[in-house]
Amino acid sequence: MNSILSLSALELEEWLATHDAPSYRREQVWSWLGRGAGSFDDMRDLPKTLRSALATDFRITSLTPIAVSEADRGLTTKTLYEMEGGHSVEAVVMRYADRTTLCISSQAGCPVGCPFCATGKFPFGRNLKAHEIVEQAVDAQRLLLGEGRRLSHVVFMGMGEPMANYHSVVDAVRRLADPQLLGISPRRIVVSTSGLIPRIEQLAEEKIPVTLAISLHAARDELRDVLVPINRKYPVHDLVDAAQAYAEKTGRRVSYEWVMLAGVNDTERDADELGGLLRRKLAHVNLIPFNPVDSTPYQAPDRSSIRGFREQVEAQGLNVTVRDTRGREADAACGQLHERVMRGSLAGKVSA
Repeated sequence: MNSILSLSALELEEWLATHDAPSYRREQVWSWLGRGAGSFDDMRDLPKTLRSALATDFRITSLTPIAVSEADRGLTTKTLYEMEGGHSVEAVVMRYADRTTLCISSQAGCPVGCPFCATGKFPFGRNLKAHEIVEQAVDAQRLLLGEGRRLSHVVFMGMGEPMANYHSVVDAVRRLADPQLLGISPRRIVVSTSGLIPRIEQLAEEKIPVTLAISLHAARDELRDVLVPINRKYPVHDLVDAAQAYAEKTGRRVSYEWVMLAGVNDTERDADELGGLLRRKLAHVNLIPFNPVDSTPYQAPDRSSIRGFREQVEAQGLNVTVRDTRGREADAACGQLHERVMRGSLAGKVSA
């Protein structure tokens, strides 16, 4: 049985027509999903016969929560979902005083293979369909509305390389922005990439003003080849040129993400190279203290090292922030909840 959001607007309207229902019922269904309806029976302004028909033919979602972890006194909630085919993905809700952000996944696993990332430690599964991406946000909205909050921001920084699932991601962004569903402004949506230059160029032509985030992590090819292996195909200077072309085309400042790894990319040399690479660019640098991942050799720098690095980059004229690290005690890094559950599952099979 398909989920209701797997249908396009036209497909749902065609289904409604076969049940003698007017096309405006489609807007009502989507509106109810955006308002946190947990079942078709919750859609109270639909006729009971139509609600029954919807429940017979569709599921409210294709995602099944299989694990949840909370941190930061309930301000951070990470959910692991199982999808069709048995693959699983994570989504993280982060609550702040002025906004509520969802970190969303676009692939089950990740093919890029960055050595400091938990997501890449298990085999790559598959691309998510657009509706599976949107359903993560609809589920987050349902959770937040129960708390008197609303989902305001979405970042494509969960499991996967968004640009490697380009068409589903762009479709999902348009659906997230649809005022009949969630109505999240594209200006409050961040799409990240490790550096697929052709897709960056394509995104610039889409006329959806999302923020582009580059997972940079190193400013010289020698180091970035190790930390972000796709750099061997798309070298760092070419990547920054493509990102700045995006900024010029869209008027949107590019965010450069830099996971800080002690003794690896937090040195004075790295700060100088980063400043030189982005000087006079329409750019923002987001420093991310590393969340430790088991069986990797990397560690997070101490606070004084982070502060010194930030100051050195700022001194070169760049705007720099340090990301608020959430949920260290609850599988905070991307892929860690998936890894813990998978290890438990494998251990259970071995013991059986």
